[in-house]
Amino acid sequence: MSMRTPLKTIRHLGSAKDGTSHFWQQRLTAVANVPLVIGFVILVIMLSGATHAEFVAAAGSPLGAIFLIAAVLSVTWHMRLGMQVVIEDYIHSEGMKIVLVLGNTFFTAAIALVSVFSILKLSFGG
Repeated sequence: MSMRTPLKTIRHLGSAKDGTSHFWQQRLTAVANVPLVIGFVILVIMLSGATHAEFVAAAGSPLGAIFLIAAVLSVTWHMRLGMQVVIEDYIHSEGMKIVLVLGNTFFTAAIALVSVFSILKLSFGG
């Protein structure tokens, strides 16, 4: 029976030094989402009885468009990071993990792209 720890077997094979960046990105987007989502909920409440023209005017204004784009980008980035953690933690097959992480990235990028395009179209009067 050996009294040595398994540390010798993992030397130089530890952290890839990438987890901290992911951790901080997730926390930063979470903090950014708080005022953005609160503002979005307030905007929805304010526009609940509005006509289509009033909604287009509010969402298409420069300040409204910038706010909505910031909210979409922050929420979708946070969603991608969160789903990546879930995939990496609960999917054990390396091939499936890679496919799902790629699918997650493309899905969230598509959501962000379509949303930003829609907001810009409203903003520029399309």
